[in-house]
Amino acid sequence: MIIDIHGHYTTAPKALEEWRNRQIAALKDPALAPRVSELKISDDELRESIETNQLAKMKERGSDLTIFSPRASFMAHHIGDFNTSATWSAICNELCHRVSQLFPDNFIGAAMLPQSSGVDPATSVAELEKCVKEYGFVAINLNPDPSGGHWTSPPLTDRHWYPIYEKMAEYDIPAMIHVSTSCNACFHTTGAHYINADTTAFMQLLQGDLFKDFPTLKFIIPHGGGAAPYHWGRYRGLAQEMKKPLLKDHLLNNIFFDTCVYHQPGIDLLTRVIPVENVLFASEMIGAVRGIDPETGHYYDDTRRYIEAASLSDEERYKIFEGNARRVYPRLDAALKTKGK
Repeated sequence: MIIDIHGHYTTAPKALEEWRNRQIAALKDPALAPRVSELKISDDELRESIETNQLAKMKERGSDLTIFSPRASFMAHHIGDFNTSATWSAICNELCHRVSQLFPDNFIGAAMLPQSSGVDPATSVAELEKCVKEYGFVAINLNPDPSGGHWTSPPLTDRHWYPIYEKMAEYDIPAMIHVSTSCNACFHTTGAHYINADTTAFMQLLQGDLFKDFPTLKFIIPHGGGAAPYHWGRYRGLAQEMKKPLLKDHLLNNIFFDTCVYHQPGIDLLTRVIPVENVLFASEMIGAVRGIDPETGHYYDDTRRYIEAASLSDEERYKIFEGNARRVYPRLDAALKTKGK
């Protein structure tokens, strides 16, 4: 199988964004607050939004299954308070669940958490539990910076985050470390803030000893791991100066990187520097970079082409396309096995 571990519902019907705009407007005028029941999106609307977009591209590019979560830039945990985020995340997660029910062979859910800047992460546990127990979701997205580019939260190694980690360990689910919209003008959302966050998260985990407390915890650092693979020597050297174990022992049992790197030299570097066992196929299609590369004539985010063209053995490609995902996402593996896959 070709399993894409990084998909977002970027093509949700327009009614979702309109409801969200009303919710945000109500922060200044509570009389404008929309009720959840006022958001009406039919199954036919969901089918059309998927069949003409993600599913069409999956068939065209030859991928089979996408781990599907709410649109990352729409999480916007810096907006409003916890109740704002709780309502919004519940709506978005339910839509992803409905998509997975309509297309059970093609999509399976990953949860957005109702994080809010300055709020205890323990408040996100109820939504996490609901998504795993009721929706059958196989992962979560964890925003290390709910402030939207101001980095007011403690590092990921701080006990502040332990309520989330305890549930991840209990349910044996991984977290993709994924920020949302930047509200800091210094950081473009997808070109700077995302990549900054990937790199920052990696360095936070290098500095700490989180995995001594949570040896089974698994994180996916998206977008190819930010700057980490490109500067692997720097991080190896920093770990050495900090008297940490070798990175392969210190981090690589718990940290993984996806292939949302949109050119061949980037994928070639990723698969040469990072052990293949730590690389998982992903495209984030219809996401941050949607255009066609004039140098190749193909979509930038058609990442399967890069894996096929890389200097890898058939066994290594199998690991990247399927095997690693089954290992890192045990609930995904179990769900596939119940279907005889």
